[in-house]
Amino acid sequence: MPDLDLTLPDGKLYEYLVERPAGVLVIVLIAVAVRWLVKRFIRRVVKKASQGSVPGVLANSKAGELLADLRPGASERRQQRARAIGDLLVSIATLAIITIAAVMVLDKLGFNIAPLLTGAGILGVALGFGAQTLVKDFIAGVFMILEDQYGVGDSIDLGHANGTVEAVGLRVTRMRDVNGTVWYVRNGEVVRVGNQSQNWARTVLDITVAYEADIDEVQRILAEEAHALWEDETYHGVIIEEPEVWGVERFSTDGVVVRVVLKTAPLKQWLVARAMRQRIKVRFDETGIRMP
Repeated sequence: MPDLDLTLPDGKLYEYLVERPAGVLVIVLIAVAVRWLVKRFIRRVVKKASQGSVPGVLANSKAGELLADLRPGASERRQQRARAIGDLLVSIATLAIITIAAVMVLDKLGFNIAPLLTGAGILGVALGFGAQTLVKDFIAGVFMILEDQYGVGDSIDLGHANGTVEAVGLRVTRMRDVNGTVWYVRNGEVVRVGNQSQNWARTVLDITVAYEADIDEVQRILAEEAHALWEDETYHGVIIEEPEVWGVERFSTDGVVVRVVLKTAPLKQWLVARAMRQRIKVRFDETGIRMP
């Protein structure tokens, strides 16, 4: 049996023992360094976002007009949202860097990566067509969390569904309405959001009195009761500004409608409205003002 010649030419020996391993090592080191830099950059952005500042590219032209967020735990919620977005971006960046580095390593080792890239391209196109709704929901979910359009505990109106948010995911939002029904809404299907929980809320009461009532006296009573409620210790921090009586809002078939408004903390407008209605009813009964 003839002897097999397993020796390699000097050039090939150098390539397999030195050049290729060194190239793979350089690719791995560069990938690790790039991931570290990207991760550090993301963490810095997340830290600024958790403190309430926004990078210039994301800043609104009206950033100087931001209102204080009076929701309980607003600072903790902002930090949690920033961390969630940061972890997501780090995961996406890591996956992209590892994929690119793996392809470069295979190429460096002498493998033909053209079929791999072609197959990946075809697979990507197929997934793009088949999962475009999923991608749409995912991207919408990312921006909802990033922009803090709503969060857990917020009372929102999505048009086709409204209620209190119980969970916000990257694909769906789970909410429960006043009847206890749980709604699952795909983030990509959300066209508009009415959030009743951000920054502050307003109690708007339209009080209808008979046409023969003294409107000046009605407005005086409404102003007195609203001011008394504002000064009540029980509602300290709940009503955040001096209440206002806006006057006659309209005429209806039942009587004259007078509007009184109170600016409140988020989600406290209904509590204030109930207290005001009770006070108004008692005071009108005492003064003989008739409500239709």
